[in-house]
Amino acid sequence: MKKKLLLFLIAQFLVGAAFCQQVVVSGKITDADGKPVPFTSIYLKNTTTGTSANDKGLYQLRIKPGTYDVIYRFVGFKEKVEHLTVEGNLEHDVVLDKEIYQLKEVSVNGNGEDPAYAIIRKTVARRKQHLTELKAYSCDVYVKGVQKLLSAPKKILGRDVQKVLQLDSNRKGIIYLSESESHFNFEAPDKVKEVMVSSKIAGRNNAFSFNRASDLQLSFYENLITLDGLTNRGFISPIADNALFYYRYKLLGTDVINGQTVNKIQVIPRRQFDPVFRGNIYIVDGQWRIYSVDLHLTKESQINFVDTLNLSQQYIPVKNNIWQPAFVQFAFKGKVLGFKFDGYFIGIYSNYNVDPKFPKGFFNGEVMKITKGVNKKDSVYWNQNRPVPLTAEETKNYKFRDDTAGHKTTKHYLDSVERANNHFKVLPFLITDYRKNDRYNHTTITFPAFYKQIHYNTVEGFAVNLKATYTKSDEYRRAFSITPNLRYGFSNHLLSLNAVASYRYDPINQGTIYGKIGSDVLDLNNLGTQSLFINSLGTLLYNQNYLKLYRNESVMIGTQREVTNGILLNGQLEYANHKQLYNTAMLDKINQDNKLTSNNPLNPAAETQLFPTYQSLTFRGSALFTFDQQYTTRPDGRFYEPSKYPQVRLNYRKAFGALGSDENYDYGSIHIFQNKIPVGLYGYSSFLVSAGKFFDRKQVFYPDYKHFLGNESLTFNPSIGSFHFLDYYPYSTRTQYLEGHFEHNFSGFLLNKVPFMRQFKLEELIGASYLTQQQALGSLTKAYNSYTEFYVGLQRFIFRVDYGIAYDAEKKVHQGFRIYYGF
Repeated sequence: MKKKLLLFLIAQFLVGAAFCQQVVVSGKITDADGKPVPFTSIYLKNTTTGTSANDKGLYQLRIKPGTYDVIYRFVGFKEKVEHLTVEGNLEHDVVLDKEIYQLKEVSVNGNGEDPAYAIIRKTVARRKQHLTELKAYSCDVYVKGVQKLLSAPKKILGRDVQKVLQLDSNRKGIIYLSESESHFNFEAPDKVKEVMVSSKIAGRNNAFSFNRASDLQLSFYENLITLDGLTNRGFISPIADNALFYYRYKLLGTDVINGQTVNKIQVIPRRQFDPVFRGNIYIVDGQWRIYSVDLHLTKESQINFVDTLNLSQQYIPVKNNIWQPAFVQFAFKGKVLGFKFDGYFIGIYSNYNVDPKFPKGFFNGEVMKITKGVNKKDSVYWNQNRPVPLTAEETKNYKFRDDTAGHKTTKHYLDSVERANNHFKVLPFLITDYRKNDRYNHTTITFPAFYKQIHYNTVEGFAVNLKATYTKSDEYRRAFSITPNLRYGFSNHLLSLNAVASYRYDPINQGTIYGKIGSDVLDLNNLGTQSLFINSLGTLLYNQNYLKLYRNESVMIGTQREVTNGILLNGQLEYANHKQLYNTAMLDKINQDNKLTSNNPLNPAAETQLFPTYQSLTFRGSALFTFDQQYTTRPDGRFYEPSKYPQVRLNYRKAFGALGSDENYDYGSIHIFQNKIPVGLYGYSSFLVSAGKFFDRKQVFYPDYKHFLGNESLTFNPSIGSFHFLDYYPYSTRTQYLEGHFEHNFSGFLLNKVPFMRQFKLEELIGASYLTQQQALGSLTKAYNSYTEFYVGLQRFIFRVDYGIAYDAEKKVHQGFRIYYGF
């Protein structure tokens, strides 16, 4: 009797367990002509459980046994509800009918306005309500990315494209295939945290997918849609507050879906080249909310890198008439340098929880978390959890690239590649650095390119600057590096030997210890002026020796670490001996040619003393504050997002009049800065404001003055905080200063309206810089000097040309062009 009871209980347990297991409903979705309907959304009615078909119309939905109403939905087709009883794995094909939106007889106003306008106005009036109605939620997100080459040139830079990109004989194929699963969390107004659960990239078993659910978080309830990378401007939503200024609308018809009337409205740009969408938007009547969108951007919208971008969204109710996306797709096509490509990213949102209980401190600035085991899931895991089935082409691509990647991880292959890469080649070394790797010991030795090791200046004459960097690192990005340096001037016969070392012991918190010991020849402007190579060309070809040098012998040790999110501290202590240097080469030309000047920047006509030989014991400390700092955490470190707010850096420097130090002063400064502040359709702005003062300057010598990022070359540094025309040395101060920089990039807002110019997709810029400071002469101070520059510029990718004018007080001192190229 006991045995029978035991067997009965076991049987009941097995039956119960069987019904707790998931089964798979799968099939193919086609239209009436048998053609597949790709990326159809499939979800269970009155739930947020769902999936999507792949680009061949194949789908699979994992659910528990039971009876369900399954909804099949895709833009352009009539929604279909299938009543299914599922007891085990079920094959169920579905045929979708083309959508039929009836255009009923409607009355128009006296102006003959299309009824779509009334619908849009009501939707615009509800825009903000729908944008903010959900205060918090969490959900699961599956993201898949695919990019294909449709055609390609045979060779590029002498290399066989087919072999390099592993394409078929027609130079076609998938070049990028990735999948990821994440748990996404949101709390109003803008707090997010995404935890990646799994990640897979074809052929890259140790890499982390760059798929991020947050990158697909695109809400047309926002007035402006930003698409990072495609343009620096935003795009007007069809239901933005000012949308009627940019769009015309046409009601294509209405349909009743699940008891709700849905309006299909065509959105049409009023002007061809405005930053707007084209396509259709579906609005739920009465609720005046988005049901779905099928919109696209084209070249006329001034997007970069791709020719067309299609955005598709499907919304479903998640709570009491609150709707959220269930499916999002970004599909793109383009052609560049003979490569024709297309691809897509899709996001499937499921298992919404609209009443999450986030613990205190859950949103701590970490917007993305990727743990070590995320990319270690095997094919069995993916076959059981992948919501969108792979196509035959994708399955083949995974196998081919993973097999190839497996071959590339063998000892024989890696050894051969390392030997080839480590092979020294004379001609490339003339212009590029040489690196010698040892993958077994995780070490690298880097030798700078030859042109960086030979230079010429009027202080040293021809000189060698030999250095090499040894680096040893581990998989967590902890790293030790040391750079010994030998420098010798053949004219002044001065030999310098030094070594710089650092150890990054805590990559997550930017923890580093660093130091330097030895002698060196340094720029009198500690912010830098011209590189040794550029100065060599200027001196030898144009008799322009802008670079001014001095001798430094020092020992220094420092450390930095983030003490809490958003506060990075840095401190260092240095004891140094400073010695003035004088010109020893081309002295005859210095006397004959006014272009060549002495090594004293404050007295260009004569080799006079700028400062005596002196010693200094100096402490430097800084604190960088980044408010609401956001970052992604990966096993190999922490990676920071651009700051949404201005950052603040406080600096303090103290020279002690002790232990033989000849200097004695206190200096403090504050820097407030921010890059790329979005200004809607008008592009973005950047600024920097800095002020500083020597509070106690009992003794301070020129190398330790406050210097500025000047420029006297045709080329320039475009970073905010640098000047276009400011002389490198004369404006340096040992009293106090105020400095300001502002730049605005219109991102094509103006030139987009000029028919001939818009084809170049140029970005127009304006900017200004200002500096005022006191000059100290002995115990006396001069009145404040005021320096101002104004400039305009044009930019396209890494190229930029500016034209500006500079004034010292009211006197124009410079005028001309400046050029930047980012390589």
